[in-house]
Amino acid sequence: VHIEREIGEIRKIVVHDGHSGPQEIGVGPEFLAWLTDPKMNGGGASIDFGCYGANLITWLMKGERPLSVTAVFQQMKPDIYREVDDEATILVTYPRTQGIIQASWNWPFSRKDLEIYGQTGYVNTLDSQRMRIRLAGEDAEKEIQAPRSEGAFDDPFTFFAAVVRGSHTVKPTDLSALEINLTVVQILEAARNSARQNKTIFLK
Repeated sequence: VHIEREIGEIRKIVVHDGHSGPQEIGVGPEFLAWLTDPKMNGGGASIDFGCYGANLITWLMKGERPLSVTAVFQQMKPDIYREVDDEATILVTYPRTQGIIQASWNWPFSRKDLEIYGQTGYVNTLDSQRMRIRLAGEDAEKEIQAPRSEGAFDDPFTFFAAVVRGSHTVKPTDLSALEINLTVVQILEAARNSARQNKTIFLK
């Protein structure tokens, strides 16, 4: 599926990422300490899982920087996560698109899925292979299977090796591109400032 050809210009992207919490799922003590350290890692669900949403939205927007970032961070389990947030919603705006990142250590189960809404339809991912799509004029949505990635894109270790060995070149618009991920860092920093100051942050 070519998203823009199928559903038109993107109007809204909603990304759900997270799990029931790092302590709850039994991560190792060293990793848990790092995840919940506001200085070492930035701390909390907003950084742990907000990065995936910011990365996907920036990639889908072809590297465009958002106009503004508005965020709400909460501590729903302060007895476990005393120094960091465990619940975050981050809203990023573009001239004709909204992105909503829902990063959480409070989901009842692990999830990494997104919804993309365009002018003429939507695509909702179910997992790494399945998605639901509905187009304007259709009475119901249909489930389709995405083809498996081939070669260097099939797993992160093969991809990393291909880049290091020079058999694959990362383009500026690729999901893992430095240019894309610099914008991700700007979004997360603006989100942290927005939550702290309780206001919308406008990116210059």
